[in-house]
Amino acid sequence: MTDAFLDDFATMSAFGATPGGGVERQAASAADGENRAWFTAWLEHNGFDVRVDAIGNIFGLIERIPGAPYVVVGSHLDSQPLAGRFDGAYGVLAGAHAVRAAAGAEGPAVFNLAVVDWFNEEGSRFKPSMMGSAVFTGGLALEVALATTDPAGTSVADALDAIGGRGEAAPLDVAAYLEIHVEQGRELEDTATTIGLVATTWTAHKLEVVVRGEQSHTGAARMADRRDALYGAAELIVAVRRLVDGFEPEELHTAVSEMYLDPNSPVAIAREVRMLVDVRSPYRSILETAVDRLRSEMSVIEARAQVDIEIRGVVEWSSGPFLEEGILLAAAEAERLGYSHRRSATVAGHDATNMKEIVPTVMLFVPSVDGISHNEREFTSDADMLAGLDVLTAVLVRVAAGHLDAATGDIGEGR
Repeated sequence: MTDAFLDDFATMSAFGATPGGGVERQAASAADGENRAWFTAWLEHNGFDVRVDAIGNIFGLIERIPGAPYVVVGSHLDSQPLAGRFDGAYGVLAGAHAVRAAAGAEGPAVFNLAVVDWFNEEGSRFKPSMMGSAVFTGGLALEVALATTDPAGTSVADALDAIGGRGEAAPLDVAAYLEIHVEQGRELEDTATTIGLVATTWTAHKLEVVVRGEQSHTGAARMADRRDALYGAAELIVAVRRLVDGFEPEELHTAVSEMYLDPNSPVAIAREVRMLVDVRSPYRSILETAVDRLRSEMSVIEARAQVDIEIRGVVEWSSGPFLEEGILLAAAEAERLGYSHRRSATVAGHDATNMKEIVPTVMLFVPSVDGISHNEREFTSDADMLAGLDVLTAVLVRVAAGHLDAATGDIGEGR
């Protein structure tokens, strides 16, 4: 399994490969479609029953007990622009190899097995992120997701159709969900730890903000008369960054991660700027305080820059614990296999964030070198990837045999 996994990962990493050693496979792009097609063929070749649902999630099923629910393992194949090759893709391929190994393991079988590639986890082309799992869990209406457009005006439905990415599979009956991911931080590396046991998530608010001014001539308009939306946006960007100064270190993370400018002409003052403001904290009270302070600062900026600022929409996911019994089970398997481990928190959003709201969910991390992520230089060693695969497989075998059922008493009551 070791050589086969690394060979498959190298093959997968060639789809959408970039000169800097990363990949670019934004959701439903041509490169994403090529990778999805390769993965589908891999599943079929290895005995999986492949099903695709209406939002483009790909499920590879191995049925062992007719009519029984499935323990699902997965992540996502899509990427950010000029991204690393590990984020998401590692978890999908590790999940597929773990399912194949678990299907052949000796011992009792209580549940069926499945691997999933969730559509548009990254949210770089279509917002919101974690779209496929949000539709699956009922947090986002299918019709709303399919009608969502990218900056060029292409809808999710049209983009999926262009790569043959939409199916008609019925919702899967899920007993539990497992996900493994590169950490996207440096805690594991800094502590020389091999396996992270994700215990909780941060709360995040993503605010869609519009700054409106008035288009005018960059040279002729008097300075006092200008209603420069870009000036207002620049003040807002600084205010977002300075929010963290009012809190203890690492209690709050902020960024402006996306921005569009109209008319974007060399001789015209901007009439409108659209941006995404990303605010995250492990503590809901701190996040809410920070957002309230930002709203107050927006009023000051409106007066100073003579612009209007509107929060058009807010996407939120909440902090909360992962299943304690799952953490303990994963810790026991890591210990048995001889891998160091520690509890971790995820600052980034993952499909497990959605899944943990409906079924028992276990999430694992492996180290990211220097904590680099969403970057071509993102890197996780072969040894750490294989260690993660070992632990994931062991946890899957136990969960699929009903061991988590005995601990929780409610597994199998999911979707």
